[in-house]
Amino acid sequence: MAATEQQHEQALKTFLDARPELRAELDNLNPLLAQAKGETAAQYRDERLHEAFEAEAERLGLFAWELTLQLTATTAEDYQAQRLEVHKEVAEMAGMDWLEYCELYGLSK
Repeated sequence: MAATEQQHEQALKTFLDARPELRAELDNLNPLLAQAKGETAAQYRDERLHEAFEAEAERLGLFAWELTLQLTATTAEDYQAQRLEVHKEVAEMAGMDWLEYCELYGLSK
């Protein structure tokens, strides 16, 4: 079960709530930069937030969807169970053997 849009939105909120400096930066973006990209200020702000979220996930050695699960799971065990479930779905979609996939991504079976 991949992270839902609702989970992702909650993760973004949690992520931003924990980073007041990022919130201040996003709240004070130059509107001309958005205009130059042909976007609204809100669209431009959302893109920057998603970029910061993905950069944090990468810094932690996670996929963005893993960070979403981490920030929305109720317990560490719940996070691990959801994470393995999604990895299994990815392995199936990729047509990979589960053990081979686990080895490739350093997962405990």
